[in-house]
Amino acid sequence: MTVERLDHVNIIAQDLAATAAFYAELLDLDIRDAPPPLTPQNARWAFDRNGQAVIHINSVDCPRRFDRDVSPGPTGAIHHVAFRCQGFEAMEAKLKARGADYSASDIKANGLRQIFTLDPDGVLLELNFFAG
Repeated sequence: MTVERLDHVNIIAQDLAATAAFYAELLDLDIRDAPPPLTPQNARWAFDRNGQAVIHINSVDCPRRFDRDVSPGPTGAIHHVAFRCQGFEAMEAKLKARGADYSASDIKANGLRQIFTLDPDGVLLELNFFAG
């Protein structure tokens, strides 16, 4: 058995539309309807440029195969969700334009620039920008 890549992250959103818009606007992800039996009123999926549904966004009342209590704020045992990105300056400009809180850092040893920010439901995002 081998892990090939991260498949997706599931977020239980207090406001489905706002959370979907956040990921569409900030990360340029394509928001689409989730497949049946889910509906556009209880689930939207965010796709990357390769057509992979990387974030499944569900409403609080969306039916789940494995249910557990979730609430806005810290994401339980998940500390953060990391995305490999391109265009550090453009991302920083988007965050500034939104008035978003974020922190940026450079790790010179491996040519990594990082941005940390929260989504509307308190999920910590780590956005990684590698040089070259």
